[in-house]
Amino acid sequence: MSNVAIIGAGFIGMASAAWLTRDGHSVTLFDPSGVAQGASFGNAGTFAPYGCVPVNNPSVFRDIPRFLLSNDSPFRLRWSYLPQLAPWLARFLMSSRRANFETSATALAALLSRAQEGYAPLLDDDDLKRFVKPRECLYLYSSAASFDASRDSLALRERLGVGFDVLDSGAIRELEPQLAPIFARGVLFRDSWHFSDPAGFLQAFYERLAARGARLERMKVDAIEPGAQGVALRMNGGAHRFDHVVIATGARSREFAHQCGDRVPLDTERGYHVRYASASALISRPCGWAERGFYMTPMSDGIRVAGTVELAGFTEERNRALLDLVTVSSKRALPALGAPDREWLGFRPTLPDGVPVIGASKASERVVYAFGHQHLGLTLAGVSGRIVADLIARRAPPLDLASYRASRFH
Repeated sequence: MSNVAIIGAGFIGMASAAWLTRDGHSVTLFDPSGVAQGASFGNAGTFAPYGCVPVNNPSVFRDIPRFLLSNDSPFRLRWSYLPQLAPWLARFLMSSRRANFETSATALAALLSRAQEGYAPLLDDDDLKRFVKPRECLYLYSSAASFDASRDSLALRERLGVGFDVLDSGAIRELEPQLAPIFARGVLFRDSWHFSDPAGFLQAFYERLAARGARLERMKVDAIEPGAQGVALRMNGGAHRFDHVVIATGARSREFAHQCGDRVPLDTERGYHVRYASASALISRPCGWAERGFYMTPMSDGIRVAGTVELAGFTEERNRALLDLVTVSSKRALPALGAPDREWLGFRPTLPDGVPVIGASKASERVVYAFGHQHLGLTLAGVSGRIVADLIARRAPPLDLASYRASRFH
């Protein structure tokens, strides 16, 4: 069996470790922040097999004025970042043309169709299952016009195998009586669920992996150097050698891919959340407000309101307007909420076509990529980890990887 390093201890890295240890490999995770301290900490916690409609879709051409000019828009672009973002943005707009968008949606749907089975070995004991809350996600529209504008994407989801039920205002009220009566339509997505504590789940999962011999090193990897007989990781002025390396460090994976000969147009979507402590009983499931771009998810420590998109790079400066939008909008949707007691900023990986990079690097099959999952890292962790393990074991993966290779950007 092989000695495998995984760079990144979020959902993708941990799922890869799970599948690799099942195969008997020796696994070492490298993450200077520890387990689940990046985007895996602050996400909405939703398992979303319905998420096959990427952000890059034809509606962006219609919605650009609203995105850029409306105070209610869940999207923000920091203009000082535009010169650096411009190449990515050009690719994004090209990917939003209908033919390209449908190609991306089909690729995502193929992965999502195997998302649940990918989680099977990650949820095979009661200590881990306690984090899973099997309530379907409810997606809400505050106007009939907004719902009508979504019909094309709903029809595409249906063609790609997503099951859902459309609810009127009365059915929404019956399902979630604490919601304000401002929602005209709702979509209840079948087979979805959520974690009560995403970071808590990953920490418990790591303890389980550690008992099987996996190790976590809280060290920053500076560079990777693939070779014929293995891969060297450079850090703290020294080198550590492994048989294989998995790049699963989310939005910070671009430089590692570059070192392996792959120029990947990876950037970051800055996402936010606020928490309302001790409010979990107000709703029974994740409730997303479509026009405002966020989810309200009941978790073990309160309701987490997570979402929005800001294109502004890795600066730590927070956008108060987005945080205010999330706070004001969530209180409008759920009037019984008090005041939030925590806010968070994280960096989601984003690729212009909305499809993750999964597969071997250009430089060496000993370096395997699993990054760029955008809003679906939690959902696609299991199947991505399975594919990583298949590639390292030289087994045939469960689906054709042509759509996910880094070489598609060359």
